[in-house]
Amino acid sequence: MPTAPPGQSSIFGWRRVRYPLGAALLFGLLLLPGWKASGAVLFGRLLFIALVAVLVFGVFERWPRHLPRWLARWVLQVFSVAFVIPFAVAIAYTVTTWSDPVPFYHDKDRLIGYGTMTFLGLLIAPWMAVSALLRQIKDEARNQALAFELERSELERKALDSRLRLLQAQVEPHFLFNTLANVRELVDSGSAQASTVLGSLIAYLRAAVPRLAESATTLGQEIELVRAYLEVMHMRMPDRLHYSLHADETILLQPFPSMALLTLVENAIRHGIDPSEDGGRIDVRVVEKNGGCHAEVIDTGAGLQGASDGTGTGLANLRERLQLIYGNDAQLRLTPLVPHGVRAELDFPKRKPVK
Repeated sequence: MPTAPPGQSSIFGWRRVRYPLGAALLFGLLLLPGWKASGAVLFGRLLFIALVAVLVFGVFERWPRHLPRWLARWVLQVFSVAFVIPFAVAIAYTVTTWSDPVPFYHDKDRLIGYGTMTFLGLLIAPWMAVSALLRQIKDEARNQALAFELERSELERKALDSRLRLLQAQVEPHFLFNTLANVRELVDSGSAQASTVLGSLIAYLRAAVPRLAESATTLGQEIELVRAYLEVMHMRMPDRLHYSLHADETILLQPFPSMALLTLVENAIRHGIDPSEDGGRIDVRVVEKNGGCHAEVIDTGAGLQGASDGTGTGLANLRERLQLIYGNDAQLRLTPLVPHGVRAELDFPKRKPVK
């Protein structure tokens, strides 16, 4: 079936006819006490007049397609509704008195009724047409505002995705180049572990590279990524690095920004364990806490003073990524430990688990 053009309602749609029909019924109730003929005839005439007015209003909403510049469509609609009222009343009276020997315009009582209905129609129908036009303009304005809001939200979402991918692209080489630099040090020093570490790194990259392009993974996948990274680092400095990992089973399927936890662990290695002569220990824990998730990376390395206040490119990017994804619902804190070391804590809300 053909549909109405955008911004136009069906001619006899419920939203369009309910007010005219309601007005017809109301005036019928007001006229009924002094009405001498059948009440059904009264209501029938009023409803017919209301429907004719609605029909004319709808027809001139669509036709003609092009109007002279000096004639506004709303003026044509309102004028046409007023113009048709006397004819609609005449038709209603003619049809309902067809079997009577005397035409209604020769009957004094019916002529008074005709005049009353015509007067009421001319008084009310144009104003109801104007009201319908204002309501239509309001609806169109609201729909346009909703469309603009939807378009704005979509543009913001695309901009957010682009920003996240840009930050992700900055994180990927940052991590990869640092890891490859560690392997190069072993090769340059002629370490016998270089081949073993390189084999572990290759195995790690086979698992990690497919996830690098993803803006989000799960906590379980992130934990495995961190475990593989720490194994590589432990093989590079077996006597200087010890570590432990723990994650609650109930939150392993929680969505999580890709490589966010890994950034904290890498930061602990780079700024905590590496600068320390004695190395240190890294403990990684991810647990449920206060209805959300709590992750912490604790190292016993050189601490914030040896890490240039602990603010590097990786952490700066991580903070921005967390802000873009979680807003103010995520908090990242770095706390110095006594006698040395750093506690990095990340609190973030729970989301719908990834199946």
